[in-house]
Amino acid sequence: MARLHLRIDFGAAGRIGPGKVALLERVTEVGSISAAARTFDMSYRRAWLLIDAMNRTFAQPVVATVKGGHAHGGATLTPFGLELIKRYRRMEATAATAMAEDVQALEAALASTVAGSTAVD
Repeated sequence: MARLHLRIDFGAAGRIGPGKVALLERVTEVGSISAAARTFDMSYRRAWLLIDAMNRTFAQPVVATVKGGHAHGGATLTPFGLELIKRYRRMEATAATAMAEDVQALEAALASTVAGSTAVD
């Protein structure tokens, strides 16, 4: 089944797409960047760099962190981070609805696939 993916490019400021939004959602669920990274089989450094990039992209931070120690640190989304997810998911749903007919038409026009072949977009 064909799926539409939304990525928003803000020019030199950065970009946001399904991977970064999924990472933010996971941080919300598990309360930790490292735990969220592990669920994606991603290094902590890679997850931190993605979150840091989002924090620098916007005027307000997306994720707030607490240093380690007795409480072992953690991470939470800021109110803006939660709003970012909400807006992204709403735009994604709107785009999918608006383009559903065209996506279905293209999907219906697909050639039969040969086992082992790969698609290039």
